[in-house]
Amino acid sequence: MANIIDDETIEYVGILAKLALSEEEKEQAKKDMSDMLDYIDMLGELDTSNVEPMSHAFPVFNVFREDVVTNGDGSEETLANAPEQKNGAFKVPKTV
Repeated sequence: MANIIDDETIEYVGILAKLALSEEEKEQAKKDMSDMLDYIDMLGELDTSNVEPMSHAFPVFNVFREDVVTNGDGSEETLANAPEQKNGAFKVPKTV
């Protein structure tokens, strides 16, 4: 079954994609789009009645782990380098 793509469709797709196509590019795009639609039609003819639906080609599982802090936040070591500190934070000059 041949899918025929008209000039109006190519113009519309070109506008949506913000492409300025030459006449040769338009003709090639018409042929390519027609070939793609023919391929999709061919895939639609496949018998998939015995195929289980899936969301991924490979078995993918989330691996969850307990969120445990092992090295601490390092705030004491960081603040040790501060010229001034107040309430466990860097104290800096006020800027407006």
